[in-house]
Amino acid sequence: MNVFTHFQSPIGRLLLTSDGTALTGLYMEPSHEAQSLGGWSEDATAAPLTATLQQLSEYFAGARRVFDLPLRLEGTVFQQRVWRELTVIPYGETWSYGQLARRIGKPSASRAVGLANGRNPISILVPCHRVIGADGSLTGYGGGLERKQWLLAHEGLH
Repeated sequence: MNVFTHFQSPIGRLLLTSDGTALTGLYMEPSHEAQSLGGWSEDATAAPLTATLQQLSEYFAGARRVFDLPLRLEGTVFQQRVWRELTVIPYGETWSYGQLARRIGKPSASRAVGLANGRNPISILVPCHRVIGADGSLTGYGGGLERKQWLLAHEGLH
C-alpha cells in the first residue's frame, strides 16, 4: 500500500510517502518524486503519516528535537550507513562531511559521503541539513541553500 500526503511547512510544501508501515520519503517540493506517484493513494490518515504530520508540526513549532517514527530508507549499504549516522547528529549541531566520513570508518570518503547525503530520501528527519563544509560553509542541499539555512537557524545555528 503506497500512500502519500503533503505538509505545508515554513520552508514550503513537503511531500511525505509511506508504504503503510514506515515513512519512505520526505521531499521538498518541487521534486521529481512528486511526478512519479502514479498508482499511489493520497491518504493523510494512513500510518505512519498521521504521526509524521504531528511530529513535523511540533518540530516546526520548536517543541520537538528528536523524531520517533518508523523509517524505511532504500539505498546501497554505504548510503544506508551514512544515513544512519546522520540520525546521530544532535539537534543544534553540525558536522562536516569529513567528520561524517571518519564516523563511519571511511576517513577518505568525504566526497562519497556528500553524494550519499544528497540522495537521502527522508530529509529533515534524517538531518542531512546538519552537514556542512569543513570551513563551516553551507554547501549543497537538495532543498536549496535557503532552506538549509532556515533549518539550521531554526535549530539555533548559523
